Amino acid sequence: MKLHSHDFVESYSELVGFGLDRETDESTVIYYLQKFSDDQLMKRLIPSLNHADLQVIFELINRLLKDHLSDTEYHRLFLKEDHP
Repeated sequence: MKLHSHDFVESYSELVGFGLDRETDESTVIYYLQKFSDDQLMKRLIPSLNHADLQVIFELINRLLKDHLSDTEYHRLFLKEDHP
């Protein structure tokens, strides 16, 4: 059983662009993140990033998770594990 999914990017057919309206902005960010996290792309991109690039990505994601998810949500939604 797979724990992760990227279904949005497979079915989204609307505008991919930023700055038009909130709904399009949100959809575009989801689209970009799902495209960005593709295994084949990561296999090519990650080795070419320097330490500072890796740190920026890690810190941004970590900050967003801490700022917008409760501890329970973090464990359930990001780590995909049960949390008391």
